[in-house]
Amino acid sequence: MSKKGNLLIVEDNKEILEALELFLEDEFTLVTGLKTPNLIVSTLQGESYDLVLLDMNFSAGVVTGNEGLYWLKEILKVDPSLSVIMMTAYGDVELAVKAMKNGAVDFIIKPWDNDKLLATLRTALKLRESNKEIEKLRNTQDQLTAELDKQYSEIIVQCPQMSRVMEIVEKVSKTDVNILITGENGTGKGLIAREIHKRSSRSNEAMITVDMASIPLTLFESEMFGHKKGAFTDAKQDRIGRFETASGGTLFLDEIGNLSMNMQAKILNVLQERQIIPLGSNKAVPIDIRLICATNKNLDKLVMEGLFRQDLLFRINTIQIDLPPLRERGNDIELMAIHFLGRCAAKYDRGKMSFSKDSMMAMRTYTWPGNIRELEHSIEKAVILAEGNTVRPEDLYLKKMPGQTMQPTEMNGSYGDFEKEIIRKALLRHMGNMTSAARELGISRQTIYNKMKRYGL
Repeated sequence: MSKKGNLLIVEDNKEILEALELFLEDEFTLVTGLKTPNLIVSTLQGESYDLVLLDMNFSAGVVTGNEGLYWLKEILKVDPSLSVIMMTAYGDVELAVKAMKNGAVDFIIKPWDNDKLLATLRTALKLRESNKEIEKLRNTQDQLTAELDKQYSEIIVQCPQMSRVMEIVEKVSKTDVNILITGENGTGKGLIAREIHKRSSRSNEAMITVDMASIPLTLFESEMFGHKKGAFTDAKQDRIGRFETASGGTLFLDEIGNLSMNMQAKILNVLQERQIIPLGSNKAVPIDIRLICATNKNLDKLVMEGLFRQDLLFRINTIQIDLPPLRERGNDIELMAIHFLGRCAAKYDRGKMSFSKDSMMAMRTYTWPGNIRELEHSIEKAVILAEGNTVRPEDLYLKKMPGQTMQPTEMNGSYGDFEKEIIRKALLRHMGNMTSAARELGISRQTIYNKMKRYGL
């Protein structure tokens, strides 16, 4: 058997302690011996152990086992998942049962049989590993429950820019390279990250999302790397961090541009070493993650300003995916609007709903500073407030932005006047290039040509 696990032996008899250490040092990664139980708590707090082999009597002439039972409780206060095996020279079955009821996993009688001792310790180590796995699964379940509580939209793609994005997603999903997704707030960076995970070989494992902007500096290490019980005042029990929870799957660090330089250094170290050290522990825990990061900031500019580490930027953006804002996605606006309308109408039991021609044009020409998120919220609001089954421009309550094109209801004239003005301004923006103007408006070149003839443009 290869060395595995850390073992703490507490035995007041020097000869017995040395014999156990010599016998077991080739079996475990670390074997530590203590002659006095008074050092147990400080020893457990200074190093991560998997097993404790604990004598039941430490005072001369005392054979009740009460001392061992007391220290058993103290050990489990430090780490309830530790596997503790009791030792005594007195084969008292009643005492053994009492120790098991108080949390011990087994009982060894001195003098011991070497094969039986090894079998007991190996079984106890497997139990310890199972307990740690259960704790990790519990943490993962909590994270996944929070993820499932969120509503995720479908990825709707027709415009050339997003079609190219999805081509890149298909290629990179099959690899484990680190990916940086950039784009304005609300452009769907989280959706793209989830799509990459869904298409990857890690899709059966968890994807853990962390909003880096929401983690206070004082809790950063605890949240990301975990902590041991007693590591700080409020550390009432062991906690597994986000890196360890995501191990085997994908870790999505959203808003990574908000990290302080100190936090950046800690993240960089973990990515380089591929291991974390929980607060209050000296033991490194290996991690196996696929890293995806996202930001709405210009990280190259932050590097120039000394606000973001260049070595971290190199580490996280093996592949960079830039998402276009909604205002540049042409027909995608209409497709997404129809999708959100159907979903919201079903959610609020409004039956079959549709957009008026004016409201659809209003959405096509609005600048959408909040991008997809704003579009979805606007439509949900319209579904709730609309008087009938047709959504009108005024139901959308679109914000008036500086320089924004007029809405149809604000113009003196027909819908045709409004459409003519929209096409005229699109042509001006693209210096008369019909192909570019048509692409912006989400219509064909032939359609814009026909409309130009109709309106005398």
